[in-house]
Amino acid sequence: MNITIENIILIGSVLLLISILAGKTSYRFGIPTLLLFLTIGMLAGSDGIGGIYFDNPKIAQFVGVVSLNFILFSGGLDTNWQSVKPVLKEGIMLSTIGVLLTAVGLGYFVYLITDFSIYESLLLGAIVSSTDAAAVFSILRGKNLALKKNLRPTLELESGSNDPMAYVLTIAFLTLVQFPERNILSVLPMFFLQMTLGGAAGFLFGKLSKIIINRIQLDFEGLYPVLTIALMFITFSATNFIGGNGFLAIYICSVYLGNQNLIHKKTIMRMFDGLAWLMQIVLFLTLGLLVFPTQIVPFIGIGLLISLFLIFVARPLAVMFSLLPFRMKLRRRFYISWVGLRGAVPIVFATYPLLAGIDKASIIFNIVFFVSITSVLIQGSTLSIVAKWLHVGLPEKAKPLSPTDELLSEHPKAIMKEITISGSCPATGEKIVNLNFPKKAIIAMIKRNGNYLTPNGSTIIEANDTLVVLTDKPEILDKVYASLSISKTVEKTGELAE
Repeated sequence: MNITIENIILIGSVLLLISILAGKTSYRFGIPTLLLFLTIGMLAGSDGIGGIYFDNPKIAQFVGVVSLNFILFSGGLDTNWQSVKPVLKEGIMLSTIGVLLTAVGLGYFVYLITDFSIYESLLLGAIVSSTDAAAVFSILRGKNLALKKNLRPTLELESGSNDPMAYVLTIAFLTLVQFPERNILSVLPMFFLQMTLGGAAGFLFGKLSKIIINRIQLDFEGLYPVLTIALMFITFSATNFIGGNGFLAIYICSVYLGNQNLIHKKTIMRMFDGLAWLMQIVLFLTLGLLVFPTQIVPFIGIGLLISLFLIFVARPLAVMFSLLPFRMKLRRRFYISWVGLRGAVPIVFATYPLLAGIDKASIIFNIVFFVSITSVLIQGSTLSIVAKWLHVGLPEKAKPLSPTDELLSEHPKAIMKEITISGSCPATGEKIVNLNFPKKAIIAMIKRNGNYLTPNGSTIIEANDTLVVLTDKPEILDKVYASLSISKTVEKTGELAE
């Protein structure tokens, strides 16, 4: 069956529905959801029962880049700076030195066991060198894994920030394959330019995005996520336009925004969470359609060797060397190495050699696809088991809520406080979003001139307003007073009926 304008919506919606229903029951059998999405895409393809012919790497790459924008941005929004800060150095080492060592180590192994040139081998190593953000975010959160110490922030920081490094290495080694007369030193300026501009642009666009979101007056709450999407794409494309790394820019931009007070922040985060899941499904379905399973069969043997070397040798050694400067128990290092999931990102990067038209592009693509499936199947389905073996997991009841979970959760608020704002109060004339109001308290209503209004982040506090504040813990009230910069002598206390 050929994809046409007339049937693409029907086919897409049916595949989406099947993927969602299949994902609902997948974990009962220990099968990672993302692997099911890939499988459904392959079954729907020309080699499967669906008979849909799709052989357009350019469209697949476009879908992949757009999807990765949403996945990385959503992951960045969920990244709490206070959780990441203690493991920032470890995360940076893993996402830079770790990726480089994985690429070089695996590339040299491929060079030894195949007829690939050294640059073609390093290209394949670079393509599969990073852990996949889509796979790690979805599996860690989908399985609701509770991990000790700072393991989870480390893993999510690494997976969210190492794709840019793998992308730069992929482009660099692809350039060397196309122009073998060059040497590795010739691509170093491009590497440093991409990473430097990407990091700087991400931070600057993050600050600019915060100003735009909080100062622009939109009539409808639902437009704020749309505005954020526009800012995300502007960040990515503008950074690429000036020669920086767009993936790094949107991740840094989203981490910055996720740790700021934004108008309708809950709405934005919930919207991006849903869009990230949608993009993961669309991405894996598209890549599943793109591959021809019959073409992978001849490379199963070599693909299995490469995959096993990556999982059990290249990735663990890269992690151990990257974390040498840090004090960390060996079992935690082993678990970090085990969560080196490969997923959609390597497959998307494998489309770059296809579009460049190099000799072994199709072989590289099929091997990368097999490695990704093997990684998700072996590692993704055993994360909980390995966590128990290595004693790095926590009982589900002992799992602390992440700051993002705290923000989005709806705890019953048992304590009410009415706080009157005087004309001399520093909060007068300020938007609520600028008050640094504690996340575990809400301003449910504002009594103004005898009337009650329901506030939002853009509501400006006026003199003589009475704020009806709800919270679930008495100690949170001290933070409320601090955010309003007032004393405790002007409010009336009340408790809600149980």
